Amino acid sequence: MPSTTVTELTIGGMTCASCAARVEKKLNRMDGVTATVNYATEKAHVEHPPEVGVDELIATVVKTGYTAEEPAPPEPAEDPGADPDPELAALRRRLLVSAVLAAPVVLLAMVPALQFDNWQWLSLTLASPVVVWGGLPFHRAAWTNLRHGAATMDTLVSVGTLAAYGWSLWALFLGDAGTPGMRHGFDLTVDRADASSAIYLEVAAGVVAFILLGRHLEARAKRKAGSALRALMELGAKDVTVLRDGREARVSVDGLRTGELFVVRPGEKVATDGTVEEGSSAVDASLLTGESLPVDVVPGDPVTGGCVNVSGRLVVRAGPVGADTRLARMAKLVEDAQSGKAEVQRLADRVSAVFVPVVLLIALATLGFWLGTGAGATAAFTAAVAVLIIACPCALGLATPTALLVGTGRGAQLGILIKGPEVLESTRRVDTVVLDKTGTVTTGRMALTGVHPAAGTDEETLLRLAGGLEHASEHPVARAVAAGAAERLGVPADALPVPKTFENVPGLGVRGSVDGRLVLAGRAALLAAEEVPVPAGAEPGAVLVAWDGVARGSLTVADAVKDTSAEAVARLRGLGLRPVLLTGDHRAVAEAVAAEVGIDEVIAEVLPEEKAGVVRRLQAEGRTVAMVGDGVNDAAALATADLGLALGTGTDAAIEASDLTLVRGDLRVAADAIRLSRRTLGTIKGNLAWAFGYNAAALPLAAAGLLNPMIAGLTMAFSSVFVVTNSLRLRRFR
Repeated sequence: MPSTTVTELTIGGMTCASCAARVEKKLNRMDGVTATVNYATEKAHVEHPPEVGVDELIATVVKTGYTAEEPAPPEPAEDPGADPDPELAALRRRLLVSAVLAAPVVLLAMVPALQFDNWQWLSLTLASPVVVWGGLPFHRAAWTNLRHGAATMDTLVSVGTLAAYGWSLWALFLGDAGTPGMRHGFDLTVDRADASSAIYLEVAAGVVAFILLGRHLEARAKRKAGSALRALMELGAKDVTVLRDGREARVSVDGLRTGELFVVRPGEKVATDGTVEEGSSAVDASLLTGESLPVDVVPGDPVTGGCVNVSGRLVVRAGPVGADTRLARMAKLVEDAQSGKAEVQRLADRVSAVFVPVVLLIALATLGFWLGTGAGATAAFTAAVAVLIIACPCALGLATPTALLVGTGRGAQLGILIKGPEVLESTRRVDTVVLDKTGTVTTGRMALTGVHPAAGTDEETLLRLAGGLEHASEHPVARAVAAGAAERLGVPADALPVPKTFENVPGLGVRGSVDGRLVLAGRAALLAAEEVPVPAGAEPGAVLVAWDGVARGSLTVADAVKDTSAEAVARLRGLGLRPVLLTGDHRAVAEAVAAEVGIDEVIAEVLPEEKAGVVRRLQAEGRTVAMVGDGVNDAAALATADLGLALGTGTDAAIEASDLTLVRGDLRVAADAIRLSRRTLGTIKGNLAWAFGYNAAALPLAAAGLLNPMIAGLTMAFSSVFVVTNSLRLRRFR
């Protein structure tokens, strides 16, 4: 399969969803190119063969009538008082000037008592700069699109306002509207007045002002919606104290190299991912993971770039730097998710692509119908302009991207990384959640959970001899026995008796001489090999202990269940999901863990390579499966599942294969992730229902002549504001 290159482009000049659809369509017509253009983020995600250069992609976008460039790296603002977004500031100026000039025009037209002699000429003077300069972005975009044989929502606004303005000029200079003493009333419905004495300056100026207001609120909301991602990208340290030749030097974080030692003082941010070499402290990872309590770290512990050192001085050896850090990968995951499209958005895009030409035809048909029925030019013109203005489906273009921006951004703040919008669709359908046991439901660390001395043996002796023997081994089970024995006896591990002889029997256990006794600790097969009778009823997987040729008891070693797992399982059930515990461990151990956390269905003794097969078997039963795991051996199952959730404390392979990454190792976040995804999808659907419903209801009203064009402009602008505001409610998700 030929390799493809992925390029991100920043697209300029887009003013609506139709623009995004046009750019996407043109890029996708290029050989071997697959592009997704997002109106809210103003980005194009392009997959293309190496022989298609970035210059060719940019040229295609420019030919379509827009600008394109590769995104520049974010630069810190030099002046803290400067406006962070010059485009937003320019839009605000245009809005303020237009609103100040349009307000008197609207008032004069709507309140007949204010109409003095020659008021119409004052209206023309005030309205002209609003229509020409205030509406310039719409006219410019409409002209660009016309040159490329296309129409967008700007076309509707431009044609509608210029038609109202042109009609008014004709009525003032060639009709009777310029006569001193002319008056006209204001009505929400169409009146059949003499066409030559009707002016629509309030429509031309008012619509421009209202739509500029809608665009400004929309731009501000889009900026707010992306604030979580910007905050994530700005979390990292800007400079760092490195140790070079035994001396401290302060350098930019860009100058830090993998393997170098750097110092983190209390209150400073950890510059990059690394391992603590010296010192102990607590680090606050709340901005990164949502975890409220600081985590204690000592030499040998990993630390993540962006965390804040709370107390002691740390010396850290730098791991990955730049784009390879966990923080940078998180930001990239979030950005990729925000630039994608959910299935529901693709439907909206298809509608937007054909919507504008259809609306232009409806406006022409409306004009022709009213003229044909003898209603008069005024009624015909008013209805046609109202159709043009009410139809702008800006809300349709914003419905999905804004909800995605806010939902994925809020997820990032809470330590939930949603890989793409298609993931949202999966969360709605999931009915079964498969939980990997080790490292997901349990801590992944072995601990001594039970001591069972045989008749005639006391617990203290059993622990002392077994603990002393196992302390000489590096095996995880042996270390758990030694640590557990020392803890229960109330002594340091070094105080346990030291074996005079010690032998590791691979796969079976250990043997050695402790306190003058030949002690065996391990599986039943070890005792059988030494011709020691195995006690009946011993738990599978238990460590059997014998000395002097007699079995003296057993020790249960298990992976400790996380404190939060039972609550997490209850929350998953509350979401209507059926939990299943999946493990390669013994059935008895698995069932004990399942009983502790409240899971009824257990699939145990499964080999790592069989996990994906278990997921496929559940899917064959008609279930829609979510899989939660953290290890390399879970990667295939995570990729096979309808929805894969990887714990961020796990391996890179698991995280790569998953759809959702939970930055914390807390299983409760899995329930939060599914809730947030469902809430985001619900918001998208609510937005689309509003946008489709609004246009479906408003167009017939406008065509029937029941909407004043200015009221149409106001409601159109505020339908976009409604969609964006509805999306922003996701910022309050807890």
